[in-house]
Amino acid sequence: MTNPADAFNDIPGTILFNGDRLRQGYQLNKFLTSLLEADNRGAFKAGEAAYLTKFAMTDEQRDAVLKRDWTRMLELGGNVFCMVKLAVFDGTPFQHVNAIMTGMSITAYEDMMNAGGRPMAGNRSKKEHQIG
Repeated sequence: MTNPADAFNDIPGTILFNGDRLRQGYQLNKFLTSLLEADNRGAFKAGEAAYLTKFAMTDEQRDAVLKRDWTRMLELGGNVFCMVKLAVFDGTPFQHVNAIMTGMSITAYEDMMNAGGRPMAGNRSKKEHQIG
């Protein structure tokens, strides 16, 4: 029997946030949510790598945070709503993070969104178009 969630793995640019990813990213999201508090933001700003040791994250998760590898954070269980807190901490508009995650320039991403978003043609299946 196949897992119904596997169908999402065929959609280009889709990283399914399911129960497995929720468990995988628990500590990563706990860190991200900690940035809601001013004292925690100050501690993170004073030494990002040192602050991250407070959380039982994997080395890959810590590396993704330090590099601001947004897509990798998603792959490692990051919740996009929690990731916004890191973008705000950095002073990065989230539409810029979205552009990075789509592999587009900020201008191209904004133009695409202003034109109605990503077209469905060519973006329905990795198998059909040999993407990824």
